[in-house]
Amino acid sequence: MAIFLTKDSKVLVQGMTGSEGTKHTRRMIASGTTIVGGVNPRKAGQAVDFDGTEIPVFGTVAEGIAATGADVTVIFVPPKFTKDAVIEAIDAEIGLAVVITEGVPVHDTAAFWSYARSKGDKTRIIGPNCPGLITPGQSNAGIIPATITKPGRIGLVSKSGTLTYQMMYELSDIGFSSAVGIGGDPIIGTTHIDALAAFEADPDTDVIVMIGEIGGDAEERAAAFIKENVTKPVVGYVAGFTAPEGKTMGHAGAIVSGSSGTAAAKKEALEAAGVKVGKTPSETAKLVRELF
Repeated sequence: MAIFLTKDSKVLVQGMTGSEGTKHTRRMIASGTTIVGGVNPRKAGQAVDFDGTEIPVFGTVAEGIAATGADVTVIFVPPKFTKDAVIEAIDAEIGLAVVITEGVPVHDTAAFWSYARSKGDKTRIIGPNCPGLITPGQSNAGIIPATITKPGRIGLVSKSGTLTYQMMYELSDIGFSSAVGIGGDPIIGTTHIDALAAFEADPDTDVIVMIGEIGGDAEERAAAFIKENVTKPVVGYVAGFTAPEGKTMGHAGAIVSGSSGTAAAKKEALEAAGVKVGKTPSETAKLVRELF
């Protein structure tokens, strides 16, 4: 069992022939992901050799799905083309679109998120500006290093790519059912709440780790959801306790205004919902370890 991504997932890569797409497609294949094709209208009909594995290039996502049965797409296209790439994936009704691209205009993200809703939410969007997701030992859609952990019983959802990697490494001896990097932009597709609900329903996840950061109220809303809907133990970490007020830190969504969006306020909300919150990533990992 896994959430959103399994060993049976068939993955397309939009932008596979670009430098980032090529590099990470090679890494995904090496980690066991079933990559069935790339998408680039200018190179349709060609194939790319990945260490002896020939991957065909299709002109559109719809063509790729028709030829291969793909149900996941990973998007590595420049920011100015990302909206069109996601809308193409939505029109093709692919089940999961993982948007790795950083620097996507918020207006564009709002547009393709709204478009997905108008089409009946047939395509789950993860990202943008995210590391993707991994089900260790089964499949890896994105840029998460596959060698830093192993299969296990922890479910991880995180706004931060770097902290995703650190938490996976620190708890690598226990292992993860799935890890989902949702991205830190002001508007994203899949949220903390979406992942929490999936992990709650996953029989192979025993403990959930939730990593947030300053800015917005996503963690407070997640805390309210946990209190009402999650029975499994949740351990949290909020990055940004020392961030100065009014300054954007790292992600575009990580900005504090007054008392709204502070790490302290998020920690308080999570603890009120019964979540154990670590003051550092290492302390958070220790709290998780105690549950096992």
